[in-house]
Amino acid sequence: MKEAIFKELTASVREGGAMLRGEIAPARSFIVNAPDVKGFRAKYGLSQVQFAALLGISVKTLRNWEQGRREPEGPARVLLHVAAKHPQALWDVVRQNLRRAKVKSRGQGRVA
Repeated sequence: MKEAIFKELTASVREGGAMLRGEIAPARSFIVNAPDVKGFRAKYGLSQVQFAALLGISVKTLRNWEQGRREPEGPARVLLHVAAKHPQALWDVVRQNLRRAKVKSRGQGRVA
């Protein structure tokens, strides 16, 4: 690695450490509010069990989100934001997966 690039990288790492320690403020920050999971679920008239199944999560996880004990993170957070802004996209995917599950379940139990 060239010395100039290494010095730049080292300075960047030191600056990041100073930000983490609160010694300097970051140049910019991004705040993404947690989605209103309970409000979204209620808007569509779904029970906790139904909504958890729709998202592919446990009811316990959903309850923790709704009661503020935990917040959705990572992909779950993104999925909830997409579902809030574009609910039809979520329903399209779920309907497609439900159809596949029904087809698979019909094939089970048959004697060859």
